[in-house]
Amino acid sequence: MRNSVLTYFEDTVNKFPNHVAVYDENRNISFYELWIEAQNIAEILLEEECNKSPILVYLPKSVSSIVTFLGILYSGNFYTPTDINFPFEKVNSIIKQLQPARILCNTKSYTFLRENGVDEGKLIDIEEYDLKKRINKPIDFSHIIDTDPVYTLFTSGSTGVPKGVTISNRSIIDYIDWAKECYSVSENDKIGNQAPFYFDNSTLDIYLMLSTGATLYIIPEVCFAFPAKLIQYIKEHKINMVFWVPSVLISVANMDLLSKVSGLSLSKILFAGEVMPNKHLNYWRKHIPNALYSNLYGPTEITVDCTYYIVDRAFKDDEPLPIGIPCRNSDIIILDEANQMVQEAHKVGELCVRGSSLALGYWNAPEKTKEVFVQNPLNTHYSEKIYRTGDMVYYNERHEIMFSGRKDFQIKHMGYRIELEEIENAALGIDELENVCVCYDDKMKQIILFYTSQIALETRVIRKRLLVSLPKYMVPTKCIQVNQFPMTANGKIDRKAMIKLAN
Repeated sequence: MRNSVLTYFEDTVNKFPNHVAVYDENRNISFYELWIEAQNIAEILLEEECNKSPILVYLPKSVSSIVTFLGILYSGNFYTPTDINFPFEKVNSIIKQLQPARILCNTKSYTFLRENGVDEGKLIDIEEYDLKKRINKPIDFSHIIDTDPVYTLFTSGSTGVPKGVTISNRSIIDYIDWAKECYSVSENDKIGNQAPFYFDNSTLDIYLMLSTGATLYIIPEVCFAFPAKLIQYIKEHKINMVFWVPSVLISVANMDLLSKVSGLSLSKILFAGEVMPNKHLNYWRKHIPNALYSNLYGPTEITVDCTYYIVDRAFKDDEPLPIGIPCRNSDIIILDEANQMVQEAHKVGELCVRGSSLALGYWNAPEKTKEVFVQNPLNTHYSEKIYRTGDMVYYNERHEIMFSGRKDFQIKHMGYRIELEEIENAALGIDELENVCVCYDDKMKQIILFYTSQIALETRVIRKRLLVSLPKYMVPTKCIQVNQFPMTANGKIDRKAMIKLAN
């Protein structure tokens, strides 16, 4: 029984000390070297007398980030990654909410933070230390237990105030033990990382590497801006496993890049974070037919993912993809508006989760925590928390869970309740449309379809085609062609920015 994620790392260091653990564009590091540098980071923090406290990591996404994460854990603290490219206002709001005991940075970011008024006494420039020096005695981490936190990740709150989701050792151990077995990950795998480290999808990449001896490749960000470079990078480094947001896969499909390259090693292609259209997935399946494809689903609050679907049959371009079945040791409850369990097919309810995957709550935000981490209404006998995701789902005929949309993506238009994702699925059945995003302009009371395409289609043409599969009240009033969709920092479509484009 593991008490800490560090036991994964210790086992791997013993088995594969000289195996490359992490590879970035500037350097690579073996598991033993990673252990040495992490131990030295831990000693720095122990000398600072930090204990069971949040430590902010303000570094470029790199090998050094992974070093600091592990060093923080060895010191008995937990980490919060942020992005050096965030506007300072956002970084400062996280600092105010988190109140970190220390902030780990490099010389450049140290100067930037100090000049912007951050308490210099909290800043530690890791470049001032020799992280390769010999360790006299390994750090004792036996006091860490499985309910201790590993990280706090900040997500955008609906009020604009960031919410810090705090995840424990137990939650990550459950998740990684399942993923390692489900996807048969070993020391021979090469994982291509896309997710920023402040985005929870990166948890799968990082902890699969630590627990199996696989090599983690931190793919340069420029590759995701130029997908042709991305495919070349994947080929050159013989990467065989990826866990990306669908927008990356969509971009590759829209540019028809897979027909122009051969010899890719990709054999495990996982995706999560937003809806994956079958139109684009079918392109990938056509060009890399022998790969395993898996659709994963889950909010940050339940430790990355709580359901998964390994794609095992053919789908039409306009069909939705299942989010599947629960991950091991996670239980999914679908509740209707009366808090009764939904079991019959095609009846929509809210997806709720129970189990050890649940976050410890929101950091320094007990009221927000109480709003969504609630007593299971089906259990009146003892305390049992569930997380209410706000996502609407239903069972199909195979008893697979189907994503229907967010509560806040469900609109009421002309007296009808409408799921915007249903309109998107129908629009993706139009061959000329490469990608689509449907939004609702509440001020003008109209449904708007945004699309990318090689040719411009008149609104009346799109509306006529959609009337074949949608009732008239669901057909968009406006159809707007764009060169590309605005994206959030996590690689998801920025729907608020889309609405602004229409006005």
